[in-house]
Amino acid sequence: QVQLVESGGGLVQAGGSLRLSCAASGRTFSRYTMGWFRQAPGMEREFVGGVNWNGGAPNYANSVKGRFTISRDNAKNTLYLQMNSLKPEDTAVYYCAASSGGWAASTPSLYDYWGQGTQVTVSS
Repeated sequence: QVQLVESGGGLVQAGGSLRLSCAASGRTFSRYTMGWFRQAPGMEREFVGGVNWNGGAPNYANSVKGRFTISRDNAKNTLYLQMNSLKPEDTAVYYCAASSGGWAASTPSLYDYWGQGTQVTVSS
């Protein structure tokens, strides 16, 4: 069992930046591939990006490529999502998730554990 808690969400103007964190507890964090997803009202949950157990093999959605960066600190059991050049269409609840797979897949059902989410709102 892995418990995940996101933080760092908030309200930001378009063009601004936010850094989300995902703190993990429970089973060994470094064993898991980690991903970030987001869900806007009335929309399906959408893959943002992810990294493997040591932060390698990054995989990003085209919509965030070049603007968002995912990193992890296994010593601190924490996953990060640095979001730059934010746009109003980035507004959503952001979730971190842990997968036993070796690749940051874009399919939510391949992830075993989820956080409760943190709201990000980008104003125009």
